[in-house]
Amino acid sequence: MPKHPSRIPYLVVSDKEGNIFEDKNYEAVGASGLDIVSLQPQDFIELPDGSQLFYLPGKIPHGKNLKTGIIEVLEHRYAVAAFVSPAHTQTYLSAYIQSDKSPVLPLYAYTAIGWLHGKFYTTAVRIDEDIRQDFDQFQYLEVQKKVKKTLSKYPNNRLLQHLAHNCATEYTCRAAQNYFYGRWECPIPTSPACNAECLGCISLQPDENPINSSHFRMKFTPTVQEIVEIALPHLNLAPNPIISFGQGCEGEPLLVWEVIREAIIEIRKKTDKGIININTNGSKPEAVEALCKAGLQSIRVSMNSAQKHWYTKYYLPRNYTFEDIKESAKIVRSHRGWASINYFTCPGLTDSYEEYGALKDFINYTDINMIQWRNFNIDTHWYMKKLGIAEPLKCMGMRNLLEKLYIDYPALRYGYYNPYIESILV
Repeated sequence: MPKHPSRIPYLVVSDKEGNIFEDKNYEAVGASGLDIVSLQPQDFIELPDGSQLFYLPGKIPHGKNLKTGIIEVLEHRYAVAAFVSPAHTQTYLSAYIQSDKSPVLPLYAYTAIGWLHGKFYTTAVRIDEDIRQDFDQFQYLEVQKKVKKTLSKYPNNRLLQHLAHNCATEYTCRAAQNYFYGRWECPIPTSPACNAECLGCISLQPDENPINSSHFRMKFTPTVQEIVEIALPHLNLAPNPIISFGQGCEGEPLLVWEVIREAIIEIRKKTDKGIININTNGSKPEAVEALCKAGLQSIRVSMNSAQKHWYTKYYLPRNYTFEDIKESAKIVRSHRGWASINYFTCPGLTDSYEEYGALKDFINYTDINMIQWRNFNIDTHWYMKKLGIAEPLKCMGMRNLLEKLYIDYPALRYGYYNPYIESILV
C-alpha cells in the first residue's frame, strides 16, 4: 500500500546555486497542464527509490501560503521537480511560471515534490508491481563483470557491442542491463533510421531545436545472425523471457521489418519459448501483418495522444498517418496477439475530457489489451506551445482518469512494461 503523508508536505525550492530546501511557510502545490492546483495528502506518496531531483533554472515556483491559503509565486527562488523511478506514473507536474530567460527543459518528466518529517513526497502512483527496473535490482560493478563475460562469447557481434558499450554501461539502460543479467526483457535495437521527427526524440534532435538528445542513435542495422545470436540464448535460458525490437537508442524498427521477419523465423525454428515483441510507432500495417505471420506475438505502439491533430503535431510523421497506427494495433489483435499502447501521459492533457473521448474511440476500434502509462519526458510548457494550446483544458485529474477508464474497460490491463507470456496467452 502507498504511504501517504499525514498532511500536505512543505514546498521544496532551490536557490540559484542549486541548493534544495523546504520552505515551511508554504505547502506544495501541483500543475495540471497550465493550471496550478491545490493538493491533498492522498495525492502524495513517498519518493520511490531510484528517483531523482532536479532544480529548474528560470522556473519560478508556486506555493500555497500557510497563513493566507493563497497560492503565490515565490520570487528569487527556483522550482524543484522529481523524476520518478520506473513503474510509477505522475499525477501532477511541478508548479511554476516561466521567466523571460527560462530555458526549455531537457527531456525528463517533471513531477511535483514536497518535504515532510524528514522525507520527500511526490505526486505519483505505482502503476506496475513488476520489479524489472527497480533500483535495488542493479549493481553497476556487477553489470560490468557480466558485460565483460558476455562479450567474450561473441566478440564479433556488433549488436552485442552496442548493447554493452553504449546501452548497458554508458547510458545505464535497465533493459540492456537486464539482458546481461540474463533475465526478463532483452532489447534488440535494429534501425538507424526513422520516419517521424518527434519533438521529444531521445536519440536524434535537429540543430534548430532548443533541446538535445540524451544519447546517440545506433548507426547500423544488425544482421539476422547477430540478432539470433543474442535472442536465442535469452529466450531459452532467461526467466520470464521477452525479446523486444524497437528501443530508445534506435529509429523505427518497421523500416527494417524484412530483417526482423527473417530473424523471427530463424528464432522460432529453434525455440518456442518466451515472447517476441516489437516497440514501434505502428507506421507500416503491412509490415506488422508480415511479422505476425512470421511469429510476432506482441506489439507496443507509442503515442502521445489518441487525437490525430495532437499526435501529428508531436510526431511529425513522414509517409504515414495516425490511421496507420490504429490499423497496426488492430492487426496484431486479429492474429490473437497482445497489443499495448505506450501512452505518454501528461497531467492536464491526458486527463482532459477531450482526450478521454478520443482514447475510448481508439480502444473500441483496436481492442488493445493494455495501456502502459509512461511519463512524458518533455518540457510541458514548450510541448503545449507546439500543440497550440494556450489555455487550461477541462480535466478530470489523472487518478480519476485511471479509475474511470477501468470502470469503462474492466478487462483493460494497466502497466509500465511489456508483459510476460502468462498475459499474452489470451
